[in-house]
Amino acid sequence: MNTNDVLKRLRFAIRLSDPQMTEMLKLGGSPIGKDKLDSFFLKEDEEGYATCPRVVLEALLDGMVIKYRGRKEEKPAAESADWTRPIPPSVPLDNNMILKKIRIALELKEDDLLAIMRLGDMEPSKNELGALFRRPGQKNYRECLDQFLRGFLTGLAKYNLRRSRESVDLGPEVTPT
Repeated sequence: MNTNDVLKRLRFAIRLSDPQMTEMLKLGGSPIGKDKLDSFFLKEDEEGYATCPRVVLEALLDGMVIKYRGRKEEKPAAESADWTRPIPPSVPLDNNMILKKIRIALELKEDDLLAIMRLGDMEPSKNELGALFRRPGQKNYRECLDQFLRGFLTGLAKYNLRRSRESVDLGPEVTPT
């Protein structure tokens, strides 16, 4: 999936407003104006369309983690990895990393992830799901394909985030009238 698609689907899935997105981008270290942000949501053939750079998507994901979970206090590198720091350029922002950062930001547990995937018409096993969160090169590592990430974001849009709403401001819950 390209970065614009991920940005659009993520925005829809967790109902992010323009002010929320600009705040998260600022927290992630990439402050962007509303006009530039709007250009990422246009269709490719529309005038003013711009391709979302990898660093902007990365900043949004980092900003989500910081906003929803808070900044990590400095610890020695040997103790834990810090997911709120930008990824070094040598580490690609791939689908696995996108999935991992969303999971961390929204505090999704294995059961939440499985429920979201079912809503996205995907039926991974617990082992398949765990393989997506392993480091590349580790035994049983599995690459997150575009179809899987697309299904996850679709399921996330349908998923009831009541548990997360209690601790995270995702906006008002919309009920049909």
